[in-house]
Amino acid sequence: MDKKLEALEEKYASLAERLESTAIMSDMAAYAKCMKEYKALTPIIDKYHEYKAALADLGDAEEIAAETDDAEMRSLAQEQAAQSRASIDRCLGELKVLLLPRDPNDDKNVIIEIRSGAGGDEAALFAYELYRMYTMYAEKCGFRTELLYVNETELKGFKEVSFMVVGEGAYSKFKFESGVHRVQRVPETESQGRIHTSTVTVAVLPEAEDFEFELNMDELEITTHRSAGAGGQHVNKTESAIRIIHIPTGTVVDCQDERSQGKNKEKALKVMKSRLADLERQKREKEISSERRSQIGTGDRSERIRTYNFPQGRVTDHRIGLTLYALEPFLNGAMDEMVEALITADRAEKLAQTDD
Repeated sequence: MDKKLEALEEKYASLAERLESTAIMSDMAAYAKCMKEYKALTPIIDKYHEYKAALADLGDAEEIAAETDDAEMRSLAQEQAAQSRASIDRCLGELKVLLLPRDPNDDKNVIIEIRSGAGGDEAALFAYELYRMYTMYAEKCGFRTELLYVNETELKGFKEVSFMVVGEGAYSKFKFESGVHRVQRVPETESQGRIHTSTVTVAVLPEAEDFEFELNMDELEITTHRSAGAGGQHVNKTESAIRIIHIPTGTVVDCQDERSQGKNKEKALKVMKSRLADLERQKREKEISSERRSQIGTGDRSERIRTYNFPQGRVTDHRIGLTLYALEPFLNGAMDEMVEALITADRAEKLAQTDD
């Protein structure tokens, strides 16, 4: 590990020197990439310096303890040595986690797409509740949300909604949400009081950056249309909505949030780029290994990941077996305990793989 850390320290110094040069400022893509690497290495190097300081303190304390004839001084030195050893062990454990392969998408903005599944109107109503939950959680995290597209039902549910969460680290907080979310409750329209089970699918996409993925505009079919959904809002009365079809894959993106066709087109292109980049990532991962299936939060959109049980007031994540009896706060954006548990489980899985 020491050799790896020494190499990273040299790379860190090289990146710092490069960022201070005037040459890189003329190439913004190169600057962004360099800054991203520098910021990713900073916590590792800071912890490595703390580790080296603890090693130096241990050496000094052991030297004093071995050479002094003063009993009180020896006792103090031995106490310092014990504290330094504890610091070294702690730093080594934290460095092990910091050195795990980092998801390159963690710091990116994220596009979340929610679609009602089995359950008709009840599924659409729960899709709206998930949208509300995620936007409230994003606000608690200090992120900003931008609505991209919504297809409402007459009961104010959502057949489909897509939105962006903007803020550094957004993907790291939301990436474990991809999959099938199941709700169990008695619908308001159910006269017999029977519990119904409905499903909603969630897709989480890291925003594709310009220098990572380039769209071929010749492969796109772009049209305008009136927005879908209930109500008489402005977007339903004008041809401001944009639909983009990627002809080779059949991928379709709609955007209707803005009054301006130009702004809707810009947002729709951003979503299309992120979807196609995600398809490329999935293709590469399948070709490389089955790693996606061996980690927490694989993002498999056919996998049932969570159940929201209203009669018992509980939410259960099936991937890590965690049940929280706090359904109402959870749906009001209090997701931290669940998200942190998923992050911890993912790290533990990765640590176990490195030890194999």
